[in-house]
Amino acid sequence: MSEPRPSDRHDASESDDTFAEIVDEATQRDPDLAVIEAGSRTLRTASGPVPDDEVPARPADPEVDKALRAVEQELAGRWGETKLEPSVARIAALMDVLGEPQHAYPSIHITGTNGKTSTARMIEALLGAFDLRTGRYTSPHVQSITERISLDGSPMDPERFIETYQDIKPYVEMVDAQQPYRLSFFEVLTGMAYAAFADAPVDVAVVEVGMGGSWDATNVIDASVAVVTPISLDHTDRLGTTPAEIAGEKAGVIKQDATVILAQQPVDAAQVMLKKAVEVDATVAREGMEFGIVSREIAVGGQLLTLRGLGGEYEEIFLPLYGAHQAHNAAVALSAVEAFFGIGAEQPGSLDHDTIRRAFASVRSPGRLEVVRSSPTVVLDAAHNPAGARATADGLSEAFGFSRLIGVVGASDDKDVRGLLEAFEPIFAEVVITQNSTARAMNADALAAIAVEVFGGDRVQVEPRLDDALEAAITLAEEENEYAGAGVLVTGSVITVGEARLLLGRH
Repeated sequence: MSEPRPSDRHDASESDDTFAEIVDEATQRDPDLAVIEAGSRTLRTASGPVPDDEVPARPADPEVDKALRAVEQELAGRWGETKLEPSVARIAALMDVLGEPQHAYPSIHITGTNGKTSTARMIEALLGAFDLRTGRYTSPHVQSITERISLDGSPMDPERFIETYQDIKPYVEMVDAQQPYRLSFFEVLTGMAYAAFADAPVDVAVVEVGMGGSWDATNVIDASVAVVTPISLDHTDRLGTTPAEIAGEKAGVIKQDATVILAQQPVDAAQVMLKKAVEVDATVAREGMEFGIVSREIAVGGQLLTLRGLGGEYEEIFLPLYGAHQAHNAAVALSAVEAFFGIGAEQPGSLDHDTIRRAFASVRSPGRLEVVRSSPTVVLDAAHNPAGARATADGLSEAFGFSRLIGVVGASDDKDVRGLLEAFEPIFAEVVITQNSTARAMNADALAAIAVEVFGGDRVQVEPRLDDALEAAITLAEEENEYAGAGVLVTGSVITVGEARLLLGRH
């Protein structure tokens, strides 16, 4: 039996008013802070067992929640992550007045186009399994801003997040007064992360770039290991219009005498990376040459891998994530950790195989082919560019085998939405076009016009409100009956996925 529809549980006009009020409030905030909170009050369509959540909810203590909201509001008053003045001058000035906290620990720096966050989570799990205290800095967040800064594998608790902000706030204001432009939202968060890691203190920091590399705010560290995940076209207005141009920006994370872990790349991008490595005397390990995937097979809840690292083969690794792209991320992560420990260069042999297995088995990556409901199965994936969408489509087809798949797509206005939709066209029986609550969201009607050109009018439905879109997609999936094997994929944007996660009760 299907769950009751939302309209059966709430007064419709009251629910609409509440939702509209909260969405209106959210759209006034910074796009990357605008996680819709209407979900817990307007839609409860979740049924069936789902895994334990990995994403923090709002603080239970009203006073802590109020203080965290105040911090979010102050950060929202700064330049958002889509407005940039390419320079590390401001973050360097902040690091100077803070006493250079980013140099208090070794680090692994991750750039690329797709797979950065999942790879960072894997690296963090591997390092933690070897009893190292880790700090992880990733972006954007799925639901809570505190996800961006993790200590020992867990998001920073709200109280500590607030305390860290208050600690560095006077220094931020000092730098603001000295610079032509105030520190941005991302720059302040980067300063918070580096300060928190030094204060912990951590044994190693795992740092994901926000955008690019050379002028990214994170690039004030001197990482001994630089990781480059697959490069494809994204943020072309800021990074370049070819893989080679984008690689030129991202190569900025490669520092003197570092080790570079290079995932499979387009030829022109790989050439740029190799040239930069030669210039700074960095050592390069290439996927498919020095490391890679020996074998992979589908397993219940993920996949079983044999990986070849810098120190030899590691067999029978269970990875509880779906898709070939995650297997490639695992190979990259393993080699990055080996390089950090000096395996393959300074010392022979390999890392302890049982420890590696335990670490990979513990990995979670919210919003990446994540199942959040059953009957029908609803999967969330944050693919937001054509390359990511193709990887998601392949992984979904391989792991799930739906008889009929309904898409829910809400994208950002600055993305290659046609390429995104074309990547999903072969696997979607129908698509429900929607939009998330932020100012960056592409208008649902404009996105639908492109979707009609890609899918044809009879396969496209438009529901501007995300809760309505989810309900419509679940209804379409249920039309085949309970046992038909239909599913729903929600995708197009990290923000859309985060909001859907709340609407489906994952908070």
